[in-house]
Amino acid sequence: MITFLRGKLVEKQPTRAVIDVNGVGYEVFIPLSSFDRLPSTGEDCRIFTYDHVREDVHLLFGFMSDAERQMFLLLMSASGVGPKIALSALSGLSVRELRASIVRADIKRLSSISGIGKKLAERIVVELKDKIGEADALEAVAGGGEATPEDLRTRDAVLALIALGYKQDAARKMVAEALRGAKTDMTVEDIVRKAVSSNM
Repeated sequence: MITFLRGKLVEKQPTRAVIDVNGVGYEVFIPLSSFDRLPSTGEDCRIFTYDHVREDVHLLFGFMSDAERQMFLLLMSASGVGPKIALSALSGLSVRELRASIVRADIKRLSSISGIGKKLAERIVVELKDKIGEADALEAVAGGGEATPEDLRTRDAVLALIALGYKQDAARKMVAEALRGAKTDMTVEDIVRKAVSSNM
């Protein structure tokens, strides 16, 4: 499998790029997020790739970050999601936004992506929610941007509950319930203690 290419960028378009690697031109299909970060044509370029091989097709998909490639592969693991839909998802939302949409079961946002209807969005959430790692789930809980002290406290409480064996979704709901109407000066330990006692 070809995992990355390093060479001269000879052509770039919003959906594809051509990279000259020692005299061989590789056509790579890319999401818009990667296109925005490509260097100027004629410059050296290193791009992560996924080698998609089937009986009747052999395509290379490229990404400027490994996080994009990992999200692409994660999306592809959902039934009904092929490389074109996965690429469309990365063109429509950032990796962080996709993680957040999946973790939060934001069907409306996922179904706004070209090629993804409501039923497929629901399937993506059901099949991928528990596949997103703890760190990624906590990042999604923060919702992007600079995390406030409240965000960090919430994330730490969710992480603590996950470490205790609770599922990500259950942990988030427990923390949200514990914080509802609670004092603003609660520590992470207070939140976890209240969340666990309320769930017993």
